[in-house]
Amino acid sequence: MDAVLVLLLSLPCLLLLSLWRRGSGRGRLPPGPTPLPIIGNTLQIDFKNLNKSLNNFSKVYGPVFTLYLGMQPTVVLHGYDAVKEALIDHGEEFSGRGRLPLVDKANRGFGIAFSNGSTWREMRRFSLMTLRNFGMGKRSIEECVQEEALCLVEELRKTKGSPCDPTFILGCAPCNVICSIIFKNRFAYKDPEFLNLIEKLNENIKVLSSPWIQVCNKFPVLMDYLPGSHDTLLKNFAYLKNYFMDKVREHEETLDVNNPQDFIDCFLIKMKQEKDNHQSEFNYENLACTINNLFGAGTETTSTTLRYSLLLLMKHPHITAKVQEEIDRVIGRHRSPCMQDRSQMPYTDAVLHEIQRYIDLLPTNLPHAVTCDAKFRNYLIPKGTTILTSLTSVLHDNKEFPNPEIFDPGHFLDKSGNFTKSDYFMPFSTGKRICVGEGLARMELFLFLTTILQNFKLKPLVDPKDIHTIPVANGFAALPPSYQLCFISV
Repeated sequence: MDAVLVLLLSLPCLLLLSLWRRGSGRGRLPPGPTPLPIIGNTLQIDFKNLNKSLNNFSKVYGPVFTLYLGMQPTVVLHGYDAVKEALIDHGEEFSGRGRLPLVDKANRGFGIAFSNGSTWREMRRFSLMTLRNFGMGKRSIEECVQEEALCLVEELRKTKGSPCDPTFILGCAPCNVICSIIFKNRFAYKDPEFLNLIEKLNENIKVLSSPWIQVCNKFPVLMDYLPGSHDTLLKNFAYLKNYFMDKVREHEETLDVNNPQDFIDCFLIKMKQEKDNHQSEFNYENLACTINNLFGAGTETTSTTLRYSLLLLMKHPHITAKVQEEIDRVIGRHRSPCMQDRSQMPYTDAVLHEIQRYIDLLPTNLPHAVTCDAKFRNYLIPKGTTILTSLTSVLHDNKEFPNPEIFDPGHFLDKSGNFTKSDYFMPFSTGKRICVGEGLARMELFLFLTTILQNFKLKPLVDPKDIHTIPVANGFAALPPSYQLCFISV
């Protein structure tokens, strides 16, 4: 009995010693709060408002500090200088993808967003090249987005000015753009197949933003023994993979290697070219996961930003009026907006940038990891250590953006009303892991929003001062609260 008691009393000490040796053995990690055995600093973190916790830690430990999320150390970078120094100045060393056990369980190291090494490099290089060849940032994709913007307007007209929740319609438009790039065809908004796809994508982002998933990623063993929303996520991933593979099989039957029609065709041609290379990254697993990544990044992030945009524009009708005045002056009512218009619309451009800055869609970015033992600010961070970058601390820096908690397009305008860029504008991250679809997302936001405001007045159901803009979830992504509005034709 005495031996058992001694063992129980010794166990916490041994675990603390193990944690200390992790931090002081192979490397010299930055300072941070003292972790508890097994659970690390979990009890000291508010996972419902992670940014507030990180901000408080930074005040005590500085812009670079270590947290133990479970038993594994995570180095946190807080503030523009630390984030820029790591992701840009030391870009190669900090270009790894940190572990997200739940997503890793679904992707198994394939695709773009959550892969590493040669898989990541090959999939990223191929995706960028293919998207550019199919007109990403060029006229062909622009025409596709313009066409979808007109379809979006027609769907909004069907509401006939009645109150509606725009979530579904605003999800359809960017999803259809991705469908056009991946599958070469768009869907009718009421198509059952399309509705199912939208539902799964919407559900995934909600699940990923829940506090339970944050806990599961810190203590992955829970996923093996406890039921929860992680089961829903894994089922959705499996459904989407099967759906995409059905599309791949259809493409194999009609493939013309001399005339590729879309992303899948290009990938299948590359697979044929490398069929004798046994180490090739071009296989069905990478194709399915890459498509899934493009849908996840290209649909939910854009639709959530659009949804948040309308909420903010209703909250600030004087800003909306100035945007619509600029639309009338530069574009008029009788032609569709185009990307060339943006350079002549500094106020609208500033509003779009301010929306992305203010909503802070991915507060802590996707986790990075160091690809080798990295020397950084007199610390030695061991290879594989997870790196958490606080994009909130950059986008809401009060020196670069005075009163950052206030929605103010003036953050991106000079005294003469000209649009001004900021190095602190990092909603798509920065460095080697910057979002592959940044150019497409920025095009969609400009064309969709200007087309909506060209055709409708936004009428809230409550007084603008009573509109709440605080996000309902602030874990993986910041989601706007639910709301309704009326689209009044002009």
